[in-house]
Amino acid sequence: MDGHELWLSKCLEMGFSADAKIYEEGTRTSQDAANQLGCEVSHIAKSVVFVGEECAVVVITSGSNRVDRKRKLKRILGYKPGMADPEYVEENTGYRVGGVPPFGHTKKTRVLMDEDLMQYGTIWGAGGTAQTVFPISPEALLHISGASLEDIKQ
Repeated sequence: MDGHELWLSKCLEMGFSADAKIYEEGTRTSQDAANQLGCEVSHIAKSVVFVGEECAVVVITSGSNRVDRKRKLKRILGYKPGMADPEYVEENTGYRVGGVPPFGHTKKTRVLMDEDLMQYGTIWGAGGTAQTVFPISPEALLHISGASLEDIKQ
């Protein structure tokens, strides 16, 4: 089962009906996704994975933002999370870098969501592979992901 099929099965378990789009050219980076979709990069909900103390920390952030790991994440979490390598990401989320969705992970994760995403009507997240994306409202993403809404940008 590839990452997209895995994610779709997780969506089914959660009762979420995904309207995923597949782009053979790939949507590995936020800019790639924005170019394929014809939207601003800020409308891309990228999932950045960090090494947490008890589980992986997934930060869903606007594609135009960088995560402030050293100051803001440290304040939120009570420690500075480590940088995750590709093996850690796949082992702890079930997905490869470039396709990590904001929810539907295979192991317990702590999810934080960038408050900047709340200003858009529709945002786009990865659907389990570097070729798949799906639209969702920020409110629905916050609810489904179980994220806490935070100021995390640099």
